Formats: sequence, structure tokens, C-alpha cells
Amino acid sequence: MVQNSEPKRRGRPRAYDPDVALGKLRAAFWDNGYAGASLDDLSAAAGMNRPSLYNAFGDKQAVFQTVMDRYRADGRAAMTAAFLDPGTLRQSLERIYAAALAIYLSGEGAARGCFLIGVGLAEAVNDPAVRDTVAAGLRELDRGFDRRMIRAQADGDLPPDADPLALARVASGMLNALAVRSRAGEPRERLEAFAQAAIDLICGTAKKTPEPQASE
Repeated sequence: MVQNSEPKRRGRPRAYDPDVALGKLRAAFWDNGYAGASLDDLSAAAGMNRPSLYNAFGDKQAVFQTVMDRYRADGRAAMTAAFLDPGTLRQSLERIYAAALAIYLSGEGAARGCFLIGVGLAEAVNDPAVRDTVAAGLRELDRGFDRRMIRAQADGDLPPDADPLALARVASGMLNALAVRSRAGEPRERLEAFAQAAIDLICGTAKKTPEPQASE
């Protein structure tokens, strides 16, 4: 009996690119929310039937968690460069807010905002894993601002009597506000003005609003 010496193929090759599929799945969740994105929507977005989608990423909850983790990783890469690039504190904050707005205002239709805040928070109440992921993302941003403000004070960009951690919370809070307002449809010009006001306040150059004149 003659045996076939050719090696057997082990399974079928992947017919999809995981990175591309995850990007399309993220877009489906981002545009429709977790509850609004059906399994059919997700399958269509990824170009996979339901069994293939499940085999690749798990059930809907697992897909969502994977998408959130990938969003955090992508956002971390984009924001780290903005935090670490050389320059003054003002220049760093301008880069940070510009990088954030580039993400928040992305999408073919309406502005999407931050994925974790705009989509993840709605599920955080009922899903501890989602809540932990959102909280970890917020803490990560806080730490980035903490380090940047401490460095700014050491470089002389902030006065010695300034509280760098308090200013870091202001900077981080504005980032969250921009995420919410962008998803609510605030125009870019107004968002950029909000960011500029926060930068002026943090850097100590905000102008005092004139008090109204008392009527005689």
C-alpha cells in the first residue's frame, strides 16, 4: 500500500484580518452603542457570519471587551506621543487636546466622542469588567497628566506654589468634557475654544472676565 507522503494541512487559513475586523466591530459599537449593535450588525460589519465571529472573538460581550481593550491600546499609543514630546507645557496640552479631538470627531457621520466614555459607560453599571476597563482608562489618563504637570513645575512652566496634581485633574476633566460634548454634537470650533480656555487657565494666562458695570 502506497502512502501519501504529503503533509496534511492543519485547518483552514484565516480568511480575515483580525485588526481590520476589530476596527470595523469598534465602528459598529461606536456608532450604535452596545445595545443598539445587534449580532447581525456585528457580523455584517466584520464581514463574517455568526459562527465565524463567535469562533474568532467569542460572544457579544467578549467582542465588546476585546474592542475596548484595543481602543485603550490605540489611544495610549496616540496620547503617549503627545504627552512625551518635548516642548513647553502649553505646547504639550495643545498637542494632547488636538490628538483627543482627532479621535473624538472621527467617524463618517456624527462625531463619536471617546469610545470608553460614550459607549463603555452605558454598560459599566451592569458589567463589572466594562466598569473596570473604563475606570482603568480614566486613571491612566490621570497619571499621564500627573506626570506632565510635575515635570512642568520642575521645568519652571508652573510656579513653585502651584498644585500640579490639582491642575492635572483640571486638564483630565477637560478631556472628559470634550469627549462628552463632541458626542453631543458640539462643533469643533467651540470644542477648541473650550480646550484653549483650559490651557490658558492651567498655564496661568486666563484673562479675568470684566465685571458688569452697575447701572446708575
